[in-house]
Amino acid sequence: MSRGRFGVPAAVTDAAIATGVAATLLVAGLSGGHRATDAGLLGYALLVAGGLALVARRRAPVAVLAVTGLCAVGHQALGFDVPAVAFLFAVYAAVRAGHRAVTVAAAVTMLVALPLAAFALSPDMSVGQALARSRGALEIAWLVAAGAAGEALRQAERRADEAERTREETARRRADEERLHLARELHDSLTHQISVIKVQAAVAVHLARKRGEQVPEALLAIEQAGREASRELRATLQALRDDGSTPPRGLDDVPELVARARTTGLDATLTIAGSRRDVPAAVDRTAYRIVQESLTNVARHAAAMTASVRIDYRPDALAIRVDDDGGAAPGSGAVPGVGLLGMRERVTALGGRLRAEPRGGGGFTVEAELPVEQAS
Repeated sequence: MSRGRFGVPAAVTDAAIATGVAATLLVAGLSGGHRATDAGLLGYALLVAGGLALVARRRAPVAVLAVTGLCAVGHQALGFDVPAVAFLFAVYAAVRAGHRAVTVAAAVTMLVALPLAAFALSPDMSVGQALARSRGALEIAWLVAAGAAGEALRQAERRADEAERTREETARRRADEERLHLARELHDSLTHQISVIKVQAAVAVHLARKRGEQVPEALLAIEQAGREASRELRATLQALRDDGSTPPRGLDDVPELVARARTTGLDATLTIAGSRRDVPAAVDRTAYRIVQESLTNVARHAAAMTASVRIDYRPDALAIRVDDDGGAAPGSGAVPGVGLLGMRERVTALGGRLRAEPRGGGGFTVEAELPVEQAS
């Protein structure tokens, strides 16, 4: 429901104005001392109907303009010399809604119809008397003022909407520029250095194998870390340069993660349990990131031979579990890295739970539960 300037619902404001105008017109009509004949009762009904019609002035301004105009002409023809206040409100509402041409036509029609209504009441009335009577019902100055007020407010609202749209576009453009700037800085400062490390490590490994020497584990770890860092940096740069046209990674991309882990020599498996269904976008992205970070940690730190990924579609939640057979053991005192902290923040933001710890029999487990209903 739309609200006015002071937080009051627009429908309440319109109802209050319509009731107030109807009451004012009825009191003005009663002050004329008309008798309770059929014509008198019809005149009172037209006064009230013209005022109450204003309740729909926002939803149907042109229809309200027509109704209030007909009511004004009707009660004038029945001898109720009451100002056409409801029509003035309708003129204001119609101009504010942008119906300027229709409003001008309706106003001109009213200026012609009111004297004719006066003639209908008293055929022997002079032209001057008819014009004076109609002028009392609808002062041209007030008519112009109502139209001008509606137009001024319409222009002000249009300028406010334009300013808000411009502000949003400017903020979005600045965010895009900052994102591209960060991408350029990362590319210039890190890509070259990581490439040098990766190439040098690969050359050292190649030369050692060519000479028949045993390749140090540290050198192999450096080579592997260089490849992982290059891949992660490319993914980060792609995310920074993303303008929203590229769909984000999600559960559909998890098989690719597992297949990529196998290329590093890790025996990785993927199990999907439950009835697969669509999940909210935030849950979809978070599940992917949990699997990605878990497999990355296995490749970097766990010295594991196998890893298993299980995704379980439950009625009210999505469960992810990643196990490895690495050297982690309870009480090893491993300090959580940035990746694990990031996982925990993502899961907590969705109202879920995350458990990441060594198992009693050896190895490490990452287990997350993401509520589907809360995140939707």
